[in-house]
Amino acid sequence: MRMHTLGHSDLSVSALGLGCMGMSEFYKGASEEEAIATLNHALDLGLNFLDTADMYGPFTNEALVGRALRTRRGEAVLATKFGNMRGEDGAFLGVNGRPDYVRACCDASLRRLGVDVIDLYYQHRVDRTVPIEETVGAMAELVKAGKVRYLGMSEASPATLRRAHAVHPISALQTEYSLWTRDPEDEVLPTVRELGISFVAYSPLGRGFLTARFKTPADIPEGDYRRNAPRFQGENFTRNLDLVREVERMAQERGVKASQLALAWVMAQGKDIVPIPGTTRRDHLEENLAALAIVLTAEDLARLEAIAPQGAAAGLRYPEATLRHVNG
Repeated sequence: MRMHTLGHSDLSVSALGLGCMGMSEFYKGASEEEAIATLNHALDLGLNFLDTADMYGPFTNEALVGRALRTRRGEAVLATKFGNMRGEDGAFLGVNGRPDYVRACCDASLRRLGVDVIDLYYQHRVDRTVPIEETVGAMAELVKAGKVRYLGMSEASPATLRRAHAVHPISALQTEYSLWTRDPEDEVLPTVRELGISFVAYSPLGRGFLTARFKTPADIPEGDYRRNAPRFQGENFTRNLDLVREVERMAQERGVKASQLALAWVMAQGKDIVPIPGTTRRDHLEENLAALAIVLTAEDLARLEAIAPQGAAAGLRYPEATLRHVNG
């Protein structure tokens, strides 16, 4: 397993992480038993970077990850997040970055995870009503208290990231990045590289679209979050499927899967980028890990650039209402 040290930390993480969200919510078909087995299999194979959040479930994903780590805590680098408020009924209640909320969320996450310290604690979304200095100041207090080791941000704008980093070193920025979401290349990636912050790429497989498993919108299960995602709907779906077919054709020529080619592309964008594809099954986990062995040539990268140039994906990456809380 290739390892990376996250910026401004001593956290040594696997070159490929594991997003745990889908094990509890949003994507249909997950089995808790298989999810636990997948988490353990990941650790067995040397994948140690596990990503969860208090809002996933809501509140149940941290507990699931905690059960898997009960006897293996020392093998994992554990990342979780706060900031997206949800009710016990699952309702979304907005974004909160107030210091008292930060402290309460951390204590609740520690209890659910069943751990003494969180390795990497992210602000999940930026609360524009609270100065980022106040939010990160409260996060820094958690580091001093020994409850958190290092700090991260998610979907923060370059300006916000700079202000946050001036309060306390930020080790990682987590933002969506893939062959069909390349927006970070304009300003975000140059900023994190200037500041020495690692970039954690979530949804590096385009919420599963880049695996080439969806051939029609009907392939998305009833009740699955992706049915409401603009890129999975109508004409957008058709146009995006054309893009994926080209990726799949190239992958077949290489004797690999479309998902593996897509992950290899993300990893080829820089050693400071750590993708965290989500999966709920051991076989898919093994497929993702096989992408580590793929070496893309300059010709390969040029071909993928032609297939999926920046802005090639049709449709917004989130519904309009959700987009209000990204790039804060």
